Amino acid sequence: MEFLVNDESFRNWRMIIYLSLLALIMIASGHGTDHKIFRIAQLNDDLKMLKSEFIEQRTNLMNLKMETKITRELESIGVGPAKSPPIKIIVTQN
Repeated sequence: MEFLVNDESFRNWRMIIYLSLLALIMIASGHGTDHKIFRIAQLNDDLKMLKSEFIEQRTNLMNLKMETKITRELESIGVGPAKSPPIKIIVTQN
Protein backbone atom coordinates (compact mmCIF):
# COMPACT_ATOMS: atom_id res chain seq x y z
CA MET A 1 0.00 0.00 0.00
CA GLU A 2 3.00 2.24 0.01
CA PHE A 3 2.50 3.09 -3.65
CA LEU A 4 -0.55 5.14 -2.60
CA VAL A 5 1.18 7.29 0.00
CA ASN A 6 4.74 7.82 -1.22
CA ASP A 7 6.00 10.91 -3.08
CA GLU A 8 5.14 9.61 -6.55
CA SER A 9 1.63 8.55 -5.51
CA PHE A 10 -0.02 11.27 -7.64
CA ARG A 11 0.71 9.27 -10.80
CA ASN A 12 -0.68 6.11 -9.18
CA TRP A 13 -3.83 7.91 -7.99
CA ARG A 14 -4.36 9.28 -11.49
CA MET A 15 -4.24 5.78 -12.94
CA ILE A 16 -6.60 4.42 -10.26
CA ILE A 17 -9.12 7.22 -10.88
CA TYR A 18 -8.84 6.75 -14.65
CA LEU A 19 -9.47 2.99 -14.36
CA SER A 20 -12.36 3.60 -11.94
CA LEU A 21 -14.02 6.04 -14.36
CA LEU A 22 -13.47 3.61 -17.22
CA ALA A 23 -15.10 0.83 -15.17
CA LEU A 24 -18.09 3.09 -14.35
CA ILE A 25 -18.52 3.93 -18.04
CA MET A 26 -18.41 0.24 -18.96
CA ILE A 27 -20.99 -0.63 -16.28
CA ALA A 28 -23.31 2.18 -17.44
CA SER A 29 -22.92 1.04 -21.05
CA GLY A 30 -23.81 -2.52 -20.06
CA HIS A 31 -26.93 -1.36 -18.21
CA GLY A 32 -27.97 0.76 -21.19
CA THR A 33 -27.51 -2.19 -23.52
CA ASP A 34 -29.57 -4.46 -21.24
CA HIS A 35 -32.34 -1.85 -21.12
CA LYS A 36 -32.39 -1.63 -24.93
CA ILE A 37 -32.49 -5.43 -25.28
CA PHE A 38 -35.49 -5.66 -22.93
CA ARG A 39 -37.21 -2.80 -24.81
CA ILE A 40 -36.64 -4.54 -28.17
CA ALA A 41 -38.07 -7.79 -26.78
CA GLN A 42 -41.14 -5.92 -25.49
CA LEU A 43 -41.63 -4.20 -28.85
CA ASN A 44 -41.34 -7.55 -30.67
CA ASP A 45 -44.05 -8.99 -28.41
CA ASP A 46 -46.26 -5.96 -29.11
CA LEU A 47 -45.65 -6.36 -32.85
CA LYS A 48 -46.67 -10.03 -32.76
CA MET A 49 -49.82 -9.13 -30.82
CA LEU A 50 -50.73 -6.38 -33.30
CA LYS A 51 -50.14 -8.68 -36.29
CA SER A 52 -52.42 -11.34 -34.83
CA GLU A 53 -55.07 -8.71 -34.06
CA PHE A 54 -54.81 -7.44 -37.65
CA ILE A 55 -55.29 -10.95 -39.03
CA GLU A 56 -58.26 -11.50 -36.73
CA GLN A 57 -59.91 -8.22 -37.80
CA ARG A 58 -59.27 -8.97 -41.48
CA THR A 59 -60.92 -12.39 -41.05
CA ASN A 60 -63.90 -10.76 -39.35
CA LEU A 61 -64.20 -8.25 -42.19
CA MET A 62 -64.07 -11.00 -44.81
CA ASN A 63 -66.85 -12.84 -42.97
CA LEU A 64 -68.97 -9.67 -42.79
CA LYS A 65 -68.55 -9.07 -46.54
CA MET A 66 -69.87 -12.50 -47.49
CA GLU A 67 -73.03 -12.31 -49.63
CA THR A 68 -74.90 -14.86 -47.51
CA LYS A 69 -74.36 -12.88 -44.32
CA ILE A 70 -75.38 -9.61 -45.97
CA THR A 71 -78.51 -11.25 -47.40
CA ARG A 72 -79.40 -12.68 -43.99
CA GLU A 73 -78.97 -9.27 -42.29
CA LEU A 74 -81.03 -7.40 -44.91
CA GLU A 75 -83.79 -10.03 -44.95
CA SER A 76 -85.19 -8.65 -41.69
CA ILE A 77 -85.94 -5.26 -43.32
CA GLY A 78 -87.36 -6.79 -46.51
CA VAL A 79 -84.40 -6.36 -48.84
CA GLY A 80 -83.43 -9.44 -50.81
CA PRO A 81 -81.63 -10.48 -53.95
CA ALA A 82 -83.11 -9.42 -57.29
CA LYS A 83 -85.42 -11.90 -59.00
CA SER A 84 -84.43 -10.77 -62.51
CA PRO A 85 -80.94 -10.06 -63.82
CA PRO A 86 -79.84 -6.44 -64.24
CA ILE A 87 -80.41 -4.68 -67.57
CA LYS A 88 -77.33 -3.59 -69.43
CA ILE A 89 -77.47 -0.05 -70.86
CA ILE A 90 -75.30 0.57 -73.90
CA VAL A 91 -74.48 4.18 -74.79
CA THR A 92 -73.32 4.92 -78.32
CA GLN A 93 -71.66 8.15 -79.34
CA ASN A 94 -72.53 9.82 -82.66
